[in-house]
This record gives sequence, structure tokens and C-alpha cells, in this order.
Amino acid sequence: MKNSTPKFIFITGGVVSSLGKGLASASLASLFISRGFKVRLRKLDPYLNVDPGTMSPYQHGECFVTDDGAETDLDLGHYERFTGVNSRKSDNVTTGKIYSQVLKKERRGDYLGATIQVIPHVTDAIKKFIISDISDEDFMFCEIGGTVGDIESLPFIEAIRQLRNELGKENTCFVHVTLLPFINAAKELKTKPTQHSVKELQGMGIQPDILLCRTEMNIPEDQKKKIAQFCNVKEQAVIEAIDVNSIYEVPIAYNNAGFDKEILDYFSLYDEKSPDLSVWKKIISIQKSSEGEVNIGIVGKYTSIIDSYKSLIEAITHGGIANKTKINLVWIDSENIDNVSNCFKDVHGIIVPGGFGERGSDGKILAINYARLNKIPFLGICLGMQLAVIEFARNVMNYKNASSTEFGPTKFPVISLLTEWQTQKGKEKRDILSEYGGTMRLGSYECHLKQNSKIFDIYNNEIIHERHRHRYEVNLDLCDKFDEAGMFFAGMSPDNILPETLELNDHPWFIAVQFHPELKSRPFQPHPLFVSFINASLNQSRLL
Repeated sequence: MKNSTPKFIFITGGVVSSLGKGLASASLASLFISRGFKVRLRKLDPYLNVDPGTMSPYQHGECFVTDDGAETDLDLGHYERFTGVNSRKSDNVTTGKIYSQVLKKERRGDYLGATIQVIPHVTDAIKKFIISDISDEDFMFCEIGGTVGDIESLPFIEAIRQLRNELGKENTCFVHVTLLPFINAAKELKTKPTQHSVKELQGMGIQPDILLCRTEMNIPEDQKKKIAQFCNVKEQAVIEAIDVNSIYEVPIAYNNAGFDKEILDYFSLYDEKSPDLSVWKKIISIQKSSEGEVNIGIVGKYTSIIDSYKSLIEAITHGGIANKTKINLVWIDSENIDNVSNCFKDVHGIIVPGGFGERGSDGKILAINYARLNKIPFLGICLGMQLAVIEFARNVMNYKNASSTEFGPTKFPVISLLTEWQTQKGKEKRDILSEYGGTMRLGSYECHLKQNSKIFDIYNNEIIHERHRHRYEVNLDLCDKFDEAGMFFAGMSPDNILPETLELNDHPWFIAVQFHPELKSRPFQPHPLFVSFINASLNQSRLL
């Protein structure tokens, strides 16, 4: 299907938060890809932050980074993992970013003295975002963050209402995700919350075309009829979204429920061929018949909110799929490590993921030390690499004062602030007082791997491209001394200035990287680092 105007599918959510709109959007988009269509996915977030880059993981979960350096919502990670389509800066916007753009234009006098209002100026900016940077996509999936009824999302709801009128019903479809709670005392699903949510949406001028109903069990036919009648939709447009054991079952479940077919019918696009679901079926089959089992310890300070490490969790899962191995995640709070041996006695591999700040760093260093001394497979990511350098400097090279300038003044800074960023305008100088938002080394950068290294063997490539998100780097002046002591910096930036990877010569699998490999892993294309790490952990489990 190719036409001048793509079909826009707007996904909203009601009743409660955390219904999985992002996962629903990603899964549905994957079904359209499997039918041969070209898709893009976008997320419109109602919060006032310009982007999630400075938000606490406790508040927002992980900050997902795109190839072109956007700090975005974690749902864009779902989009990429399920579709294989790389997201861009133009695929995520917030209320804060919209208002910033509008106010900049007002300060420049672009509105010619007009009174600036939500309608039309803010809604026009939202509409411009939705329809911009589109090439030859067949379908554009636009997820509206938040819950219908929240005051923050009102401008976005109004904007898509206007777009329905401007683009036409034949080019727009409203999908509303709701919850059907099961009341155990009554032994039945309750439809009233969905009815009220749809009524709220109708009060804003939007009649949903399709309802995606989250539920713990199958929806009885009489309940479907009731929902259809009181929500003013066709009965076949009430789609059951029953809970599944693995998120990678969702595309299959949606296809079985007729979700993708209903949307095609809505647009009068009759596709006789079935989507190719073989890749998802293969993944599920492997997950259900694992041949091995490993315990992977994740040492961090946000372990109570696992969405803080969403991409990491999925990348580990992908490594398990590639090795036909069941993964048991062992969450270890880096601030509460008292007895190291007890914490890691049943762990077959240790990961210290990315993060910021000194809090919890001592516990992470203890974990790294334990992995190094006990020959346990270790993967350090971003801050994990920096702490591996500090641990090695202190305990092997006897630089007891070795530290990072991120943690405060230090007599021996093995990690220091990266002061030069390569931008489109050339090199840009920044310092410790620079704004935090958008001032890191962000996005995809080239890295050169030395051929006589473990990591080269893993990638089987001399030149790789990985995504970064950091403000601090290993002190290049000390690399030769580390090399002499047994720590090998095998990956470097093309100009040979920034150390990108390290490994230990006398350890079976000890690798740390400055970039974030988890951001590029896919269930159908697992990242080689995680494949290798899980394989090494599997070998470790057989030794215990």
C-alpha cells in the first residue's frame, strides 16, 4: 500500500495507568510489518519536562536513547524491539518541548503580537509534530501518554480530534485501551470503568473506533455486546487483550483476537494473506523449552523499580533466547551489600548497569571486585565500566585514592568529565556547570575494536556503532599503565581519544563498555555481547 497520506492510528488509554499502551502499539505495528506494510511509531508525552533525560528512574523508568541522540520515553524501546524500526528525535515529544517551541516563537515575534493560547497555538504545534518527518510510511502509530481525563493530556486529545476532521475519517483511527477488572466476590468482569472512560473521551469530542480491553480472562460474548452497545462501537471492534506469560506472545495474541484485521477492515484494506508470525512463535517455543538455566545478578540502586532497567532486562532475555537458556534475574541493591559472598553465592554472571552519581557506587565496586577475583562473568555498562576502572586502579594498581570527578574532588581522577562534544557545528566545549539536560555524549558513535581482543571475537567486526549516554570518560593518559597491569582497552573512538571498551587478560569473561548495548538488542536479533555473556554465565553455572 502506497499513498500520499499515511493512515494514522491514535492510541489512548483509560481507567488506570500502566495498561501497556506502548506494548500494544509496538505489537500491533509488528503485525502490520509482518503483512508487508511500512510503519512508524510516535509517543506524545503530557508531562512538562522537555525530555526524560533529567527525570529520576523512580519517576519515569529508564531513559531510552535513539541513534540520533534523543533522550526519550521507554516506550520507544518497545517500538524498536518489536518492529526493528529505529526511532528518531521526531518520534517523541512532550508538553514541555511543545511549550518551549511555542514560547520561543512568541519571543521572536513570529505570532505578530497575537495572544498565545492553547487553542490554536499549542494544538497547532502538536499537529505539526504528528504529521512532520514522514516519508513513505503506510501507517503512523501515535501513542498519547497518560490516562484520558488527566488535565495534562487535554491539548493532545484536542489536537488529534482536530486531525480527524482535517485528515478525514478514512485516514484516522482511534484505538482506546481500557481495563476490564475482575471482581472476585461477584465472579465477573466489570464493564462500567470502560464505559465511563469512553464517555470521558466522547466528552472531548472523540468517539473511539476500536476498544482494546485488558483483561485477566476471556470476555464473555454478552459482555462484549454490552460494551459495544454502551460505548457505541461495533461488537467485533471490542478486542480482547488477555494477559499472557511473555510480552513476546502479545503479537500472536492480538492476531488471534483479530486486532490487526479489524483495523484493516476499518480502513477498507482487505489483506487476504496472513501475517508471518513464525519469528514470534519460534521465540515463544524457545522460552517454553529452555535447555539451561542461569542466575544473573544485576547490581544497581534503582532495583525496586525494574522499569529503570527495562532495555537491559529485555537484552538479557534476548541473550537467553539465543542460548536457549532460562534467565533468573537476581536484583541486588548496591546500597545494601553487607556480605558480598552471601549476595553472589548463587549468581552465575554479574552486571553493573549504567547510572549516575556516587550513591551506591561502593556496593557496585564490591560486586566488581568479587566478579574479578572469583572469575565470574562480568559485564559493566557505562558507569559500570568507569567503576571497573576505579576498582582495578585501587585494588590491583594500588592507587587507593583513585576515583571519579563525578563523585567530587579527587587526588587521582581515573575518570573525569568529558569536556569536548563533537556536534554538527564542530567541537563544543562544556564544563561541570553546564546544563545537564542534553549535554551528554548522546546517540550512536563509531568505535574501533582491536583484533587481538575478546570483544572483537564477539562482534566479529573491527568497526561497530553503539549508542552512548554519558558525561564522564576514562582518563586516556592512564591507559598505558592499565594495559601494563592487565586491563586492556580494546575499543577506542576513531580518533583514538576516548576508551570505549575494556577487558581483563587473565579473566574468562570480564568486559565493560562505555556505551549501552542493551538499547540495540532485539528478540529476533539478540545483541552479541549479551549472547556471549549469557553463554559464559551458562558455562559458569556448570562449574558450580
